[in-house]
Amino acid sequence: MSAPTSPADLYRHSLRLLLDKDIPAWVALWAEGGVMEFPFAPGGWPRRLEGREAIAAYMRHYPDHIDLHGFPDLRIHQTTDPQTIVVEMRGVGRLVESGAPLDVTYIAVVTVRDGHFTSYRDYWNPLAVQEPGADFAGSSR
Repeated sequence: MSAPTSPADLYRHSLRLLLDKDIPAWVALWAEGGVMEFPFAPGGWPRRLEGREAIAAYMRHYPDHIDLHGFPDLRIHQTTDPQTIVVEMRGVGRLVESGAPLDVTYIAVVTVRDGHFTSYRDYWNPLAVQEPGADFAGSSR
C-alpha cells in the first residue's frame, strides 16, 4: 500500500492498524516531534505526550489491555486548514482482563504534515477507564 496522503486517509489507515494491533506501524505514522494530548484525561493518566518515543511507550501495551473490534460512527470533518481534521467516532471492543465490553466516544483534532501525525488532541470519554483492566497507561489509580 502506498503511503496515505490526505489527513483523512492517514487517519483511516491508523484505525486499521489499531484494529490489527500493529502498534509499531501505528507509531511509525507519527512525526518524530509529534504531540499527543488528552485534555480530559483523569488523574494519574498523561495529559501530554511529546515525541514519537513517548507516544510509543504509551501505546506499547495497549493491545494487552484493550481488544478493539471497530470504530462505528466514524465522521471526519475538514477544517479551514487542509492539514487538520476533526474526527468523531466510537471505539468498541472489550477489556482483555475482565472481558467487559468497551464503548468509548472520541472527538479528536488531528494535524498531519508531510504524511505524519504532528498533533493529535484526543477528547476521549474518561468514564470508560473506570472499569478494571482499562488502565494500559499505568496510572496510579
